[in-house]
Amino acid sequence: MTNTATAEDRRVAAERRRIVGAVVVGTTVEWYDFFVYATMAGLVLAPLFFEPATQGNEGFATILSFLTVGISFLFRPLGAFLAGHFGDKIGRKPMLVITLLLMGAATFLIGMLPTYSGTEGDWFGGLGIAAPVLLLFLRVLQGISAGGEWGGAVLMATEHSATKTRGRMGMFPQLGVPFGMLLASGMIAAVTALTGDNFTVWGWRIPFLFSIILVVIGFIVRHAVEESPVYKEIEERQQQASAPIATLFRKHGLSVILLAALFIGNNAAGYMTTGGYMQNYATKTLGMDVTFVMLSVLAAAAVWAIFTFISGFITDKIGRKKSFFLGYSLQMITVWVLFAMANTGEPAMLFLGLVIFAIPLGLTYGPIAVWYVETFPASVRFSGVSIGYALGAILGGAFAPTIATWLMQTFNNVYAISTYLFIATVISLIAAALLKDRTGIPLTHSFEESGKFDTWKPGDPTKEEYEALGDTVTDANWVPAER
Repeated sequence: MTNTATAEDRRVAAERRRIVGAVVVGTTVEWYDFFVYATMAGLVLAPLFFEPATQGNEGFATILSFLTVGISFLFRPLGAFLAGHFGDKIGRKPMLVITLLLMGAATFLIGMLPTYSGTEGDWFGGLGIAAPVLLLFLRVLQGISAGGEWGGAVLMATEHSATKTRGRMGMFPQLGVPFGMLLASGMIAAVTALTGDNFTVWGWRIPFLFSIILVVIGFIVRHAVEESPVYKEIEERQQQASAPIATLFRKHGLSVILLAALFIGNNAAGYMTTGGYMQNYATKTLGMDVTFVMLSVLAAAAVWAIFTFISGFITDKIGRKKSFFLGYSLQMITVWVLFAMANTGEPAMLFLGLVIFAIPLGLTYGPIAVWYVETFPASVRFSGVSIGYALGAILGGAFAPTIATWLMQTFNNVYAISTYLFIATVISLIAAALLKDRTGIPLTHSFEESGKFDTWKPGDPTKEEYEALGDTVTDANWVPAER
């Protein structure tokens, strides 16, 4: 019996390692693709694809370029609805593979897309008005993919996890964002240094085309993992929700809204760097070297990754709500610090400001996955997680670079942007205060069927704890301990 248990423990541990690899590699590829575009939107895409708008008003062309970043967010809910619906009906794993392939294909095609007028020395001629139209279409595909990707990744990680390590398992797919940002920033910094003046001619295409290699790696890794044990249970019982979206909004609509609000502060602040705004502001307004700015963003991404990793352990120790109080309280300070330091015009101060700014981004991004997952019962979890995240991304990050650009043009004061980010952070703090902290709640479908999902509270026995009470204790007959 001991040998059997030990063998099973080893198998479970090995599968968890594969899951960690699959979600980290896959989300890194997804977000590399996304960040390459967002950065290029701030650096080169405005004159290449929106050439007529640059005549006499380059700022307007930049706004149009950033709008293509934001418009893709509007299609994230569609991706979330589709992935959530089919993820709750046919499984988590198929959605992981499909969203990865869709993002990779769209990114590669952007790298092959002719520009508005063509540029001497480029590989392609001009397409005229068809160029920005096709660019927008490919951005829509990226938005659909991003909307469906995140939910599947965090469910695969957390539903394979032991209860007491759920926060750190949920943290791993979150690492894909700073890792993707690291990879994208490093690639763009290298390409700008190597191609020189040719960067704005054809060099900008290389980071987009490189994504095809990453997608192949991500596909191989994701295809090898097992389906989530929670979905396997649902499938074995043949109890997939017939209309998970309708059930979600009927029973958990308020939770979806609050979780979206929880994400606004992190996403709005994060898109100052990941959305390309600081890259544009530092190079075009402050006149800093592009390669140096990209290396500064690279350093910030590394700090973001470190504190995202740390936050997974913090949230397992102190719970979800306290984790966000800590992170967002710090962010209420750093939103002022970043622009104060950048506006000195000193490259070293920009570097330091970005690094400091990244600390609360990591502290609030790492634990967001597990709080989303623990809020919804198994039958609608994919839908709830995906849609809540997509709505938060729209409200927080979709047009953050565009809003920041407009605020600067209107008020000519960077503290107008700081005020905007401060308000977004306060909204998320209020949402954190209103949401229920469900740290450690059982995630199984049978526990949902017991009718005790809504009454569970932190301090009640976890699934592992009540199973240890004896073979007769099951999800269905377990009653939370009296307090």
